[in-house]
Amino acid sequence: MGEIEQKPTPASRLGAPENSGISTLERGQKPPPTPSGKLMTVKIQMLDDTQETFEVPQRAPGKVLLDAVCSHLNLVEGDYFGLEFPDHKKIMVWLDLLKPIAKQIRRPKHVVVKFVVKFFPPDHTQLQEELTRYLFALQVKQDLAQGRLTCNDTSAALLISHIVQSEIGDFDEALDREHLAKNKYIPQQDALEDKIVEFHHSHIGQTPAESDFQLLEVARRLEMYGIRLHPAKDREGTKINLAVANTGILVFQGFTKINAFNWAKVRKLSFKRKRFLIKLRPDVNSSYQDTLEFLMAGRDFCKSFWKICVEHHAFFRLFEEPKPKPKPVLFSRGSSFRFSGRTQKQVLDYVKEGGHKKVQFERKHSKIHSTRSLASQPTASNSEVPKQSPQSASLTFGVGSESPSVQSCQQAKEAKVSTLESGPHQSPAPSKSPPGSRAADGPTMVPPEEEEEEEGGKDGTQPSKRQPPQPSTGSLTGSPHLSELSINSQGGVAPTNVTLSPNLSPDTKQASPLISPLLNDQACPRTDDEEEGRRKRFPTDKAYFIAKEVSTTERTYLKDLEVIASWFQSTVSKDDSMPEALKSLIFPNFEPLHKFHTNFLKEIEQRLALWEGRSNAHLRGDYQRIGDVMLKNIQGMKHLAAHLWKHSEALEALENSIKGSRRLEHFCRDFELQKVCYLPLNTFLLRPLHRLMHYKQVLERLCKHHPPSHADFRDCRAALAEITEMVAQLHGTMIKMENFQKLHELKKDLIGIDNLVIPGREFIRLGSLSKLSGKGLQQRMFFLFNDVLLYTSRGLTASNQFKVHGQLPLYGMTIEESEEEWGVPHCLTLRGQRQSIIVAASSRSEMEKWMEDIQMAIDLAEKSNGPTPELLASSPPDNKSPDEATAADQESEDDLSASRTSLERQAPHRGNTMVHVCWHRNTSVSMVDFSIAVENQLSGNLLRKFKNSNGWQKLWVVFTNFCLFFYKSHQDNHPLASLPLLGYSLTIPSESENIHKDYVFKLHFKSHVYYFRAESEYTFERWMEVIRSATSSSSRAHILSHKESHLY
Repeated sequence: MGEIEQKPTPASRLGAPENSGISTLERGQKPPPTPSGKLMTVKIQMLDDTQETFEVPQRAPGKVLLDAVCSHLNLVEGDYFGLEFPDHKKIMVWLDLLKPIAKQIRRPKHVVVKFVVKFFPPDHTQLQEELTRYLFALQVKQDLAQGRLTCNDTSAALLISHIVQSEIGDFDEALDREHLAKNKYIPQQDALEDKIVEFHHSHIGQTPAESDFQLLEVARRLEMYGIRLHPAKDREGTKINLAVANTGILVFQGFTKINAFNWAKVRKLSFKRKRFLIKLRPDVNSSYQDTLEFLMAGRDFCKSFWKICVEHHAFFRLFEEPKPKPKPVLFSRGSSFRFSGRTQKQVLDYVKEGGHKKVQFERKHSKIHSTRSLASQPTASNSEVPKQSPQSASLTFGVGSESPSVQSCQQAKEAKVSTLESGPHQSPAPSKSPPGSRAADGPTMVPPEEEEEEEGGKDGTQPSKRQPPQPSTGSLTGSPHLSELSINSQGGVAPTNVTLSPNLSPDTKQASPLISPLLNDQACPRTDDEEEGRRKRFPTDKAYFIAKEVSTTERTYLKDLEVIASWFQSTVSKDDSMPEALKSLIFPNFEPLHKFHTNFLKEIEQRLALWEGRSNAHLRGDYQRIGDVMLKNIQGMKHLAAHLWKHSEALEALENSIKGSRRLEHFCRDFELQKVCYLPLNTFLLRPLHRLMHYKQVLERLCKHHPPSHADFRDCRAALAEITEMVAQLHGTMIKMENFQKLHELKKDLIGIDNLVIPGREFIRLGSLSKLSGKGLQQRMFFLFNDVLLYTSRGLTASNQFKVHGQLPLYGMTIEESEEEWGVPHCLTLRGQRQSIIVAASSRSEMEKWMEDIQMAIDLAEKSNGPTPELLASSPPDNKSPDEATAADQESEDDLSASRTSLERQAPHRGNTMVHVCWHRNTSVSMVDFSIAVENQLSGNLLRKFKNSNGWQKLWVVFTNFCLFFYKSHQDNHPLASLPLLGYSLTIPSESENIHKDYVFKLHFKSHVYYFRAESEYTFERWMEVIRSATSSSSRAHILSHKESHLY
């Protein structure tokens, strides 16, 4: 920088050679000419608390000073840092990189400018340089000492233990206590000394670089990591704090985050005097939009916060630096401020290309030297991310764990996380993200209508963080599409008992499966050679993979039986809300089934072991069949038929008891919120009936595959005859119970209706349609039954249920296309005897499905004995004029768009039900689809890959209820994440996607893309078959006319 004086003392302290490169320039660019003229001296306080002096021209912009500091430190990733100083009003502000320094720092002799971290990336593995991570670690240390990074005692002790390891090395109790006595890392440190020493003991052998990495791993999960609070008030005058992060704008009450407005939802940020305004994007399906207003202490505070918001948005969301706006000829309006410098994407690309040399540096406070290797061509595989256990980056909740386990500290190097049902441990692997990788969408533990940090995945800005449902402020309840991955589809809250790794923070929110090593493709890599070698050892016969499907689905079936026989029974035993008669009807009929199928699974797995040659290899030829095992056990199931008949009775008794007991209703609802109950509770009661159909399908495939001369054909055909007989006997009961179960499930999602479940009523289709009213097209949820059509809206209730707006009896109704009449695509007119409505579907195919099903339902109603006398007791009356109907609709829509304050709170709700999925994906699903979904259930291991990731990650995947549920292994009791598939497209990757692997299929919805890889051609075809049944909704209305109606 020519005229910028660089003192030799600090340079020699860091061991930095002369370097003419500027961190914020693209490769190949030259530094801009430095303005000549009088020099000014600026004191810079570094992160290691030393002060350096720089001389820069007075007319030089702030960028020159920042570049000088980065060049002095030889810092390649300097774009994450900034310079802040107190202005003339003592307000801490950031140095504007485009304005002259002299116009910002009026009295440089009396001002100390601080060099600090400005932009905190979502994942510290994106920081490629050891020096950068060291400076970030110093920032965390500084924030801890100043009380800015708040956390509980265990987290604080864990953070300090990593700092101590970095500074003095391996554990020595006397040396530790002496060092802690001399250095205060946090107020009230003395009370934590024993914990710090205990944690430090588990870090033996950890280098300073690894300590920095682990420190950032813990810190990034804390709610206050990288957060600077800006005091404000909402419209009601409630004191709050605003902050900005890589994901968007955050709202805090004290130190508790109560809301988040992610960048994808923010349309515009502005300020007017001391009012800070956030304009949110309007809902695609509604005509209103929200502008949230916050009051700050003054205009300067407001403008300062607005500027840092603009910079964060540009740095994390844009691909390149925004171009300056042309200057107006006469008048200027608004601020000309813009972000200057490289965006995060440009930084990552620059470092990835390797346009720099790594140099040695010294740590000021450390007694251990850390050296960066002199590598001129760093690559993604040599990005200096310390190796760690694949489980070290995530808290794992162990079912039944009693307390945070400090004992696991001793095993931190081998297995960072201990769980009750730990699967086979995987070998340690580097935990790093490719510099350009972007996390795919998928929140977790959030209502599906709230797209939280997952949106950041689109632009590589923020992998999502799993968190319990947060009190909501402002308006974030109208997302046009569903979050892609949801932990605990029933909206359950994470248990409080955790098994704690010493490398992790216990008080933080659990990381999303999208970045957690449990579901992270970087965390559990499997090389292609390993995978291919494993495949070659296994049989290639299709019959083997059919038999293996029996084994994998039987594992899932046993887990489903345990939900009732073990988890639900255990919970019921601690409460007296369930009548004894109901207990004796449910549990004694599940326990024999669980015992029988446990032995059945054992026999299947023994047979597969012989088939694979894992034991008694010389006898393998006699055991390459499964029909004899199936025949023996299906004959054994006949003795359990009495228990199977009781399940329908148990389901009816449970629902009737819930109807008569508010206490039992709350008890069952609370159980559904547990993570182990990943489906509606009453679904598990029907699982034994569904399983019989699966056996029938498997045996049909075996009989079709084997020629009549095959040794296994005779047993398979006999077993098929036995199971077909059982299915035929229970078929009528199954149809009746599926309809009964579906009506009760829908009842939980609706308000304003008392008697949905009545004898004779059958569910046909539900889905999202737009209803034409006085305010234009409004999104409504429609429910079609064999006697009535309901339409509802999703209200702002505590449980996000759907409020019934009206009903149209089907008797006497007519339906016709009216696209030309109203000028609305895919438009239908439904004319009832007392009311007519106009609706529009999202596509031509959706319109045709609705027309077919509604016409069929009308025909059925006409053939019945006239209109049903049972109308919906609490729903609005139908005998009103069109004007009144429109007025009522407008009134309810006003309820939806009513003013919502920033401190509005919402209770946990069943946010991932099929009704909510259809609402957000703007699609529909019929009872025919549900019946097909029951038949098309599948389980097994798949390799998964995100769009921009490199490695494949092995997961246990269960497909049921139109959804993929992801587990770390088949031994897990509850899913880590789920992916609703309605609306997704299923395709084969194209050549341009560079997958180059066999048996790969692709799932994509809008910008969300997932690749899955099966182990064989048969399993690939099976996954394609079952997923296609969920992604492409069918319209087979004739099923009701072909099947006998079974009414209860």
